[in-house]
Amino acid sequence: MDELVERVSTSAGIEPEAAQKAIGLILNFLLKEGPEDQVNTVIDVIPGARAAMSGAAVEEDEGSVLNGLTGGHGGGLMGLAGQLSGLGLSMGEMQTIGREVLGYAREKAGEDTVGEIAGAIPGMHQLM
Repeated sequence: MDELVERVSTSAGIEPEAAQKAIGLILNFLLKEGPEDQVNTVIDVIPGARAAMSGAAVEEDEGSVLNGLTGGHGGGLMGLAGQLSGLGLSMGEMQTIGREVLGYAREKAGEDTVGEIAGAIPGMHQLM
């Protein structure tokens, strides 16, 4: 995870803590929206991914109570964008982070696996 956090932090110009939270949110999103087997393959090849996801899931769950009261972020990529925006990230930073995470996943899990994930989630090709 350290390698991916460093890549994301450097590329997006954000603090490592924010990078790790963003990665966790993205991986949780992929697991929720994408094909389970392929996403689990990606998660399994990223050391520390499940821990990052757990940390992000706690924050997401805590936020969901507030989201329920305020209308929430919605689902799909827009919901993810809302969560990432909650970390103080701009749209440009979100796109950079998404490209880095997917690029890293492609390096570790292979083009076919990431391609299947992207093909199963509407709008994901914009991040590739």
